Amino acid sequence: MLRVGLTGGLGSGKSTAAAMFRAHGAHMISADELGRQSMEPGEPVFAAIVAHFGPEVLTPEGRLDRAVLARLSFVEGRVAELNALVHPPVIARQRAMAEELQRREPEAVLIVESALLFETEHGGAEGWRSRFDRVVLVTAPDAVKVERFVARSFSSARGASPEARAADARGRLARQIGDAQKAAWADFVLENGGSIEQLQAQVDQLWPRLRAEARHGR
Repeated sequence: MLRVGLTGGLGSGKSTAAAMFRAHGAHMISADELGRQSMEPGEPVFAAIVAHFGPEVLTPEGRLDRAVLARLSFVEGRVAELNALVHPPVIARQRAMAEELQRREPEAVLIVESALLFETEHGGAEGWRSRFDRVVLVTAPDAVKVERFVARSFSSARGASPEARAADARGRLARQIGDAQKAAWADFVLENGGSIEQLQAQVDQLWPRLRAEARHGR
């Protein structure tokens, strides 16, 4: 089985690329989705977050208040504390799912979509290098990323102005590792500053290589 990490900064289009790989037949795991599931009421991570940050992170309905967590993480600089609670169990779940897939389909291509693949410090002694055979980076100019973030967040921005959303996007990008460094670590880079057709063409070109490596080894 070939284990592929698919990553990209905010607004890069990695989820779009993930859907294209899925259409080719890749098995997909979304680290972000596993993280969201782990933060639901009744989950150990949920309890750990409330114990660590206090009841202020809860809504009146008893769920985690994402806006409060975002403020604590990105405004007050406590994102490392949140990641330390969320990332280890999410990575453990990814490993368990990968092991199960390998037993069932030893020649499968498994792609783990993760926004913070390089940023997390909780992947074990060797981090991401021990978890993936190949890494694919989706990148785009920062101006394009910000524009996409503003458009995507329009419906859920709770009245925030486009300028405020753009400032939020730029702040988040500043806290992520730059694309130049990520590209140096990645095996393949998909440039997504243009049309969706251009991204599709790159995915279509890369897929046969990933498929062959899964069957025959690197």
